[in-house]
Amino acid sequence: MIQSVSSFLQIHSVNPQTRLIRTAVEHLVTGSVIVYPTDSSYALGCRLGDKEAVGRIRHIRQVDRHHNFTLVCRDLSEIATYAKVDNSSYRLLKSITPGPFTFIFQATHEVPRRLQHPHRKTIGIRIPENIIASAILAVLGEPIMSCTLILPGYNLPLYDPQEIKSLLGNQVDLVIDGGICKCEFTTVIDLTGEVPMLIRPGLGDASQYI
Repeated sequence: MIQSVSSFLQIHSVNPQTRLIRTAVEHLVTGSVIVYPTDSSYALGCRLGDKEAVGRIRHIRQVDRHHNFTLVCRDLSEIATYAKVDNSSYRLLKSITPGPFTFIFQATHEVPRRLQHPHRKTIGIRIPENIIASAILAVLGEPIMSCTLILPGYNLPLYDPQEIKSLLGNQVDLVIDGGICKCEFTTVIDLTGEVPMLIRPGLGDASQYI
């Protein structure tokens, strides 16, 4: 029989309850794996540098240690701590974020090596346009280590929090119910070269930038 997750929080998608946002942050700070909404789909997340929690996420997704995670940041100023951003890239980010985009950058030394691409030393970074995610990031004060919630055997991300609760059982510590999400992938843009390169088309429209 599938067990229930440790916590299931229904957070208002427009006016998030401060108490519940703080509860979600407490989960992250104490090493939990959480499910939370973004502007493209639900995602799995944990605190940056939490090796055990990252391992649990890899187990849920059934991916190996080479799978790329994303740093979900609250704003542009936070990105500069973890990624090497030049002036042209900064201008692009300023014009296109927040939104359903993931950007590939050269990582700084603030990013644990095990979370970087093993050969290119890069990291994916995004700033989602989701009120609940933004509220959690503002209180947490650091990025969330994250990946899209797509389970083995599924072709698309999960978007229904009740279904997520049922499917994951006790594999996560917290599911945040922020309502039905979109069921899309982010648009991935590589900013490590001289010009932006579209790696994966997705929900975000990058046609005027690439």
